[in-house]
Amino acid sequence: MSDLNLIMIGNGSVAALLDRNARYRWACLPDFESDPAFCDLLRAHSGEQPGFFDIMLDGHTHSEQTYLPNTAVVVTTLHDGKGNAVEITDFAPRFKHLGRAFRPTMFVRTIRPVAGRPRIRVRLRPARDWGANGVETTRGSNHIRYLTSGTPMRCTTDIPVSHILKETDFLLDTPANLIFGPDETLGDSVAGVARDFCEKTTDYWREWCRYLSLPFEWQDYVIRAAITLKLCNFEETGAIVAAMTTSIPEAPGNERNWDYRYCWLRDGYFVVSALNRLGATRTMEGYLGYINNIIAGASNGHLQPVYGLSFDSELTEEIVETLDGYRGNGPVRRGNQAYEHIQNDVYGSVILSVTQVFFDKRLKRQGDETLFKFLEPLGEQCLALYNQPDAGLWELRGNAHIHTYSSVLCWAGVDRLARIADHLGLEARAQYWRMEADRVRDETLRESFNEDRNSFADTWGGDAVDASLLLMLELGFVDADDPRFAGTVAAIEQDLKRGDYVFRYVKADDFGEPEKAFVVCTFWYIDALVKLGRRDDARKVFETMLEKLNPAGLMSEHIDVETGELWGNFPQTYSLVGLINSAMELSKTWKEAF
Repeated sequence: MSDLNLIMIGNGSVAALLDRNARYRWACLPDFESDPAFCDLLRAHSGEQPGFFDIMLDGHTHSEQTYLPNTAVVVTTLHDGKGNAVEITDFAPRFKHLGRAFRPTMFVRTIRPVAGRPRIRVRLRPARDWGANGVETTRGSNHIRYLTSGTPMRCTTDIPVSHILKETDFLLDTPANLIFGPDETLGDSVAGVARDFCEKTTDYWREWCRYLSLPFEWQDYVIRAAITLKLCNFEETGAIVAAMTTSIPEAPGNERNWDYRYCWLRDGYFVVSALNRLGATRTMEGYLGYINNIIAGASNGHLQPVYGLSFDSELTEEIVETLDGYRGNGPVRRGNQAYEHIQNDVYGSVILSVTQVFFDKRLKRQGDETLFKFLEPLGEQCLALYNQPDAGLWELRGNAHIHTYSSVLCWAGVDRLARIADHLGLEARAQYWRMEADRVRDETLRESFNEDRNSFADTWGGDAVDASLLLMLELGFVDADDPRFAGTVAAIEQDLKRGDYVFRYVKADDFGEPEKAFVVCTFWYIDALVKLGRRDDARKVFETMLEKLNPAGLMSEHIDVETGELWGNFPQTYSLVGLINSAMELSKTWKEAF
């Protein structure tokens, strides 16, 4: 069984990953990019080291786990071999309170006996300093204070405190509750608060789902992906992290493992597209607000590929010596060197994302001439950089080329500025940007198309392909009936496709040849097949991908093409967005269904 058979809870401020037995294996406090109080996922061997939170059932043999429908509330049932069972409900509170979202730094657990006379043990062992140390505790009459890094936490409970501190086995004959949250006194009994918060959180998520725009087919999968995408949203600033984890490697035994707990601007267009299709306009507007803050703070129009959740620009990459790594695959990293990379596609990505505010009348804040003027320096960067070497979409360290995808994104940024200027009635600026967009497109077409292969290449003058070329149609750079695009898809099928899966590229990079398929690339391939009229082929591949979701309906970054096992950071925003967009592209319409 994969160690990434994890399930996620969260509320837009904090999140946790639990395994099939309801063990907290990863959670950072007080926010997504902080010190992990629960870091068991990056241990070589789970065991007695601090960094987890579990409920041990005496004689445990097996478990079942599910989300309550259309919520982020998880229910796990543990069974022993003698007919005894307990049900554990886990969630992070989220609901409307006093006219705003209530999303505290808090996790709630309720444990109920559901069969026989179960005996359990509660083990709450947060860590600090990246797993180097356990935390100091102080005891109250019905709570324990834990001095985690950054913020003190309190576990308030109706279980005898000594049972938790001494990890005593005890008979569970009535429901028990644990609230792990801020070091504050509760305003009601712990059972009352847990019950009230659970009801309100369940209602919140079900109401949120009611307003999603869904395809006719695969609704359960899309709803789960949408909720998880929402959980990856750090709502305080609007940022959406690439993943909740750090250092889950792309494959066993290599060092392709990075810290993904930050916000990549390159993802912006695809995230905005998915949120727009879902009708999740508040989340989309918050994310666009985050991007606009980045633009406002950009010096001379320069943008980094990645920023911290609170707009931090320095994400110094360090090796963490105190954790062994996922299944012992080190090193463990915090921070990400990508903030220093030159990635020329980022400027076009940002303009593509922000274009939404000029044309979407649902949004509270509409784009105007002032915002357009903020975007124009980014357009000038596109013009200066479209034919310059960079690290590319795949962040190749030490391997700079003129990447076709970066050139196409620079064109897309300039093209959208022309459309925005025309929309605003700025005739002279529209004419300028249209002329420049045509010039960039003509040169990129000429330099990136390989006549011998009848395909676009990954770099100017090159003969290899990468999966980003599948996006040329989505971005409007070529048309569906352009034979050059069909030729490119054929080349990708020949070079990058392994079974039903598509690699991002196969040539050796700084760390050798890639070993696993990049999940979102297969979804891009599905979308390309739909646009080329190959819907039956697309459905086959899409249904194969759905079979590879973990039991909770989530996906990571990479997949083993032989075993279907998930690898890479988890859950991966890119993968979720790919699933949502492909389902929308491929599903029957409601009219066709009836």
